[in-house]
This record gives sequence, structure tokens and C-alpha cells, in this order.
Amino acid sequence: MPLQGLCWLVCCRQGFSLLARDHGEKEEEESFELRNQDEHIHTGRGQLEVTLSQPTRTANGTPCLSGVPEEKRSLITQKSKMTMDEDPEVLVKGWLLREVQGGWLRQRRFWFVLTTDSLDYYSGPDRDARRLGTLVLTSLCSVLWPDKHTYKQTGYWSLTVYGRKHCYRLFTKHYNEAVHWACAVQKVIDSKAPVETPTQLLIRDIEENKFNPEVVEHIYEHNPILRYTTSPLYAPLLPFPYGSLHHTYMVGKGYTSIREEAVRLFNCLQQLESAREPIPLIQGILQTCLDLRPLRDELYCQLIKQTSVTNSRVLTQTQIQPNPQLRYWQLLTCMSCTFLPSCSILRYLRFHLKRVQSLSVDPEVESYASFIAQALEKTRGRECVPSWEEIQGLMGRQEILCTVHYPGPGCCQIPITSHTTANEVVRKMAERLGLQDSRNTFALFEQNSCWEKAIGGSTIIADVITRFENLSAKDPDSDCQCRLCFKLYCLLDTDNISTDSIEYLFLYEQCHEMVVRGQLPACEDDLLSLAALRLQCLLGDFSTLSPYPPLEQLFPAEVVEARALLAPLIPLAVLHSPGRRQEQDQRLRARLREEGAVVMSAILERWKALAGYSRRDSMAAYLTIARQWSGFGCTLYEVDFYISSTGSFSQKLWLGVAASCVSLYRQGEAEALESLPIGQICSYGVSDSNTFRITAGDRDLLFETSKLTEIMQLMNAYFSATRRQLGKDDCISMETNPKLRPSLLELPSHPV
Repeated sequence: MPLQGLCWLVCCRQGFSLLARDHGEKEEEESFELRNQDEHIHTGRGQLEVTLSQPTRTANGTPCLSGVPEEKRSLITQKSKMTMDEDPEVLVKGWLLREVQGGWLRQRRFWFVLTTDSLDYYSGPDRDARRLGTLVLTSLCSVLWPDKHTYKQTGYWSLTVYGRKHCYRLFTKHYNEAVHWACAVQKVIDSKAPVETPTQLLIRDIEENKFNPEVVEHIYEHNPILRYTTSPLYAPLLPFPYGSLHHTYMVGKGYTSIREEAVRLFNCLQQLESAREPIPLIQGILQTCLDLRPLRDELYCQLIKQTSVTNSRVLTQTQIQPNPQLRYWQLLTCMSCTFLPSCSILRYLRFHLKRVQSLSVDPEVESYASFIAQALEKTRGRECVPSWEEIQGLMGRQEILCTVHYPGPGCCQIPITSHTTANEVVRKMAERLGLQDSRNTFALFEQNSCWEKAIGGSTIIADVITRFENLSAKDPDSDCQCRLCFKLYCLLDTDNISTDSIEYLFLYEQCHEMVVRGQLPACEDDLLSLAALRLQCLLGDFSTLSPYPPLEQLFPAEVVEARALLAPLIPLAVLHSPGRRQEQDQRLRARLREEGAVVMSAILERWKALAGYSRRDSMAAYLTIARQWSGFGCTLYEVDFYISSTGSFSQKLWLGVAASCVSLYRQGEAEALESLPIGQICSYGVSDSNTFRITAGDRDLLFETSKLTEIMQLMNAYFSATRRQLGKDDCISMETNPKLRPSLLELPSHPV
């Protein structure tokens, strides 16, 4: 028994000695030297060279020269120096920890050697040490540099080198050492010639011989990688760097590496052939390409491959069986209306479409090819993946109908394509409603019951519809469903609008929207009269049987709340317990109901006095009261903070933008604090992330607001419309200062 125990002790000591040799508990920091180009001339080494001098190791199992005789020590030193100089291919040498799979040790210590072609690791630094692994370095390899997050978790600085078959995750306790290794490996990768895949080489051959049909057909016949296949794809058609997306913003979407996602895309394509409902699968593929831009060219190449034909196949093709390539043509149609490929792939795609049109005997395929060729001339980058309705239309090469509402209960169905912009829809709506001769301008708005926002003129309407579809899918039970609305935008002439025109209805309805939102400063008596006129316009003469709309659709809610708050409530000093706060809330709600009933009663009394007023008379009387405000016709935006050139500042204001001036109002007050005529404005624009600046003469006005883009769009629209109508190009000159230059120069409305 004692003998067994002694053997066990010896084995354990030997095992721990080996463990200490491979995993040194303590080591001094390695010193590196990056060699420059001048040294390369003298020493004969490459300019990527990084040399490493190893320090003396402590006696924890690592190599040490302390116990070696002097003559032998100098011999070993000379030999090690000779070894470093004998191999000019070696750039960096040193001990690093590597993450290993399996076993009870997650990290093991190896001797790493970086050459101009590979990153190798050995069991030790000796010449006869066994090489345990090699990672060949090409232009597709990548390096993940050290980051603090990993250091805080593990106590080590890590770098990760991704290769075709291997991934080395290396660790060191020294930041400088990790950076030097990462820098050296990256330089080797950058020095490599770009890798070209067989598909790229064949595309170049086709491009060079595109005027020689016989050579092109020979290329297609003898290279299956260019043709339709039912077999899986094991590698991308285009070169992608090795590496993971785990350290990018895409980590939350479940993506792995670009190369793996490219192979998955092809698997999804093949599933399209047998899918009963292809639209969700098409949307998923397009969403992947929207998230991962490099995959767009890859998907185009895969679709070109799966829609390719050859002369022999055309001759044997029969019309009895369905074309298995039809789904690929439908997806290629959706792609062509969503993303543009790079220039080289775009040339290859156009050549492919012409070749298919010349060889195909299927008229439907020819129609798809023609449709795609036309779409590529119009497509710009899309912000969203096409909606379900749009994909359904594209699969049949048809337009889709877009519902556009306008003030009042009316709406129109406008046919649109994947390229139709807001300006084009505005033009169609103006022509349909007979507003093309109006001096005012119109725009499309995104609108729901809570807010509205003008849509930029160059915005693709299909993207807006997709955004509505996504919002509806997230909250299908919500009452705030979004819609498109066609409305007045720049009010250049409100006095000469015919009372019989639909434009007059627009003006009336939009004026009422401002009243209900509390953006028309007026006394309470005028607000009651406006509410009564609204009822008369909608329902005619008063009747006890008439179901009138709720108060919030007739009268500003802020005024009712202000009346309720005037009543004495529980003092704030006593509002410490939850019970007191609940009682306060109940009293406030009761006061709101009481005040609402009082206001509604007053409105109904005034409605009774309007008996005999026609709808036109009611609208005219309504607008007459509204015109009493000097800012009638302007668009109001909330301003959180304002500072003038004199240094005075205010909070919670309105910025009114109109055709003649830009004015500032205290919320609820009719008189402007400041008013700048349009002719005096020298420049305007965004000075930082949430500050708008207007310069007029020697005055600078700064506003802090969340409506920067909308204010910018409207002012651009007013100045552009004024220049066109007056024929003057010098109405306003923008400052050359980039901080004041408008960030949005597009016109969000279309003059008609």
C-alpha cells in the first residue's frame, strides 16, 4: 500500500509538472519588435515581419537557463538566435493560450509561429517540437481584435483568427501582446491576393466572350456551377470572409456567418419550388438580404444560376410539366424591385436576361425577363421588405391599389408600382380631384388618430405601406391604424379658393383639425361657436334624435382640462399616501366629466340658434372666425426651448411656418412673440442633432425641437413654391456653412 501511494504521488507530481509546463502560472511580458521596410532591405525579411524575444521563465515548469553551465548556456543562446535568423518566413513567435474543445481544460498553452502563409502551433519552441495544427492564411481570413468585454469576463485579452476550416481563439494576459499578434496576422491577410471563386472566373469569361455565342454556350454546357440544379450548395458562389457575426449588431437576429447564411439562402430557394405559400419564404429571404448587404450579390448569382437555360435543355423542354424555375423567376422579380446588385453582377444579370429571352420557348419566362430588365432601370434602395400585397402583385407582374384618404370621408384607389414615389401619387390625386390648377401645394401624410407626418416627395410609397403592415402585425387590435392622407401642405393663397371647390373643403377640414388639437388660439366663446358650426355642417339643424359626435371631436380637450383644474382639489402637502392620490385622481376625473357636460350643453344651445344655416354657410362662418387669428394658414410645431439673439429664452412655444413669415407663439396665445418675414431670412438649417437655426440679418434664432425634419421639409417646400410662382431664383440663399446647410433638400409636396 505505501508503495502504491508513493507511485501515485510521483505520477501526480509528474502530471502537475507537465501541466505547469503547458500552462505557466506566471510569465513575464513578451517583448515584440515590428520591423519596418528599411530593416527588410538589410535583413532580408518581409515588411510584415514581427519578431519576438522570449524572456527567462520561472521555475514553474517552463524553460529556464538558470541551472545551466555558462558555456552550455551561451551555446544554447547562440543556437536559439541562429534559429530565429535561419527562417526568414517566420514573422512572430511566442507562447499563447488557445481555447480547445473537449477535456477538462478549456485553454491550453502552445507555441505559436506566424509565417507569411500560415499560423501554426507547436508543443514547444524546440526545433524538433511536434506541429499540432496549421491555419492557412488567405485574403478571406479575418481577425477579431481584443475587446474589454472578454477581458472583464475571463481576465485575458483575446484575439480570434478565422480560417476556412479552423478558428483559433487565442488568449494572453498582456494587451500589447494581443494587439501585436492581431496586427501581424491582419498584415499577412492584407498582403494576400484576393481569392476568386470559380463562379467569378466564369462570369469574367462570359463577359469577355459575350459577343461570341458559341463560346458562351460552351462555357454554360461544361460548367454545371452556372446552371440550374436540384442538388444542395455547399459553399457560396462569391467569396466571403470567414468569421462570425456574433460580435456585430446582427447577433440578436440569429445570423451566424455570412458564408453559412449564403448556403442557407440556397436551401431556402430550393424550398420555394414545393412551397404552397411562397410569400412568407420570399419575405424571409428578402429580409436576410436587407439585414446582410453582402448577400445581395450572392442571391442574385444564385437566382441567375437557377434560372439559366442551355440550348440542349430548351430543345427537350416540354410544356406539359410545370416549369420548376417559375418560383425563382418570381423571387428574382421581387429582388429586382427591392435591391440593385453591384455593377459587375448587374452587367452579368442583364446579359443573363437577354440570353434567356433569346433562348427560352416559355412566354411567361420571357415576360418575367422583360419585366425585370425594366425594373432594374427604376429601382433604388428600399428601406423595407415588400409587403404581402406587393409581393403578390410582383409575382403576377401587376400593379397594386393604394388607398389614399383626403379631408372629409372621401378616399381614392390609386394604382402604384414598387417604384412609385409620393410625388407621383400627389400628382395623380390632384388630377383625379381637379386640383392641378391650384396655387397651393399638396402632400401625402402618414396619419392615425394620434399623430400625422408629412411624407417626403421622393419616398417610395410601397415602403410606407410595408411599414403600415408591420405596425398592424405587431398590434392588430390597436385602434390607431395608420393610413395615407392627401392634404393641403403649402397654403400660398387661401383667399381666392372657390367655396364650391373640394379645395375649400380641404381648407375647412384641416382648419377644424387644428382647432381640435388646440392649435388655433381663440377665446372660449369663439371655440364654442366653432363647435356649434361644426355640428350644423355635419348634421344640419338641431334635433334631439341626431347622434352627435363626442366632445373631443368638436372642442379642444386642453380647454376642458384647464377648466377642471381651476376647481379646488386636495392640497399637494397631503398627497403622501396612495389612498389620497387615488382620491385626487377620482375627483379630477369627476371634474372632467362635469366640465365636459357643461361645455357640451353650451355647444348644443348655440347649435339650436344656427337653424337654417346650410352646409356652405356653416363652413364659411367657421372659416371667418378662424381667419381672425393673424397666423391663419401657418403650420405649428412644438418647440421645447428657444433662445433669441438678445439672450432671452423661453420654453414650450409654437413655431409657425407660413408662406409670408416664420413666427413664434406662446402656446394658446394669439399674438406672436417674434415674426420674421420670409424675405429677411438669410439662412436656415439644422445646427446639431435637435437644434434648428434661422438667421435673419444680424439675428440668430435657435430652437430645440424634435420636429427638425418636418420643419426643414416645409420651409424647403415654401421657398421652392415661392420661387416657382414668382420666377425669382434669389428669394433665399443658403449659407455655405455645412452646419446651416439644409440636411433635407427634397420637396415633400408636389405643386399642382
